[in-house]
Amino acid sequence: MTTSVLSVKKPRVLADLVGGSAIRDAVLVVGYAAFIGIFAQISVHLSFTPVPVTGQTFAVLIGAAALGWARAGAGTLLYALAGLAGVPWFAGGSGGVKLASAPTFGYIVGFIICSLLVGMLAKSGWDRKAIGTVLAMVLGNVVIYAFGVSWLAASIHVTASKAISLGMTPFLVGDLIKIMIATVLLPGAWYGVSKFSK
Repeated sequence: MTTSVLSVKKPRVLADLVGGSAIRDAVLVVGYAAFIGIFAQISVHLSFTPVPVTGQTFAVLIGAAALGWARAGAGTLLYALAGLAGVPWFAGGSGGVKLASAPTFGYIVGFIICSLLVGMLAKSGWDRKAIGTVLAMVLGNVVIYAFGVSWLAASIHVTASKAISLGMTPFLVGDLIKIMIATVLLPGAWYGVSKFSK
């Protein structure tokens, strides 16, 4: 008996476990953008920096790994464009084109590149083991900070070291916690999939 190629095709990312269709992909893209927007509302402003503590980076990273680069890239791009168009789902319920000149907009640009990178790494299987997940999350954070801190420095006219102290250093402990959570969730999900499929 011949088995369909589609029926034995293994999922490359967790989202592939959902039945494939263009409608599914569209729903996942919109859902991912909304997921980031919801986590952006977990926002705490610090007195010494214009960069708030938010849940955005966690949503971007874990969603990118679950969706893969194409869906994740489309979702973060949708999040950025819709926010600029006025959807109030940037940090603290903000939105509008004026935020393109905000000191923190570089982080949102970084989300797009980060989602592509982490999505590609996940599609290569990095999120199936703890060490791969940690490395993917760390690299994703590096990309976000590269864009965010550079934008911050240019926007408020400070040195690179000052921008790092304002836009990266205060958030490293939180990033570590987010990475630890992702390291439990993503390989754990794949472990569950492997057990369920046997």
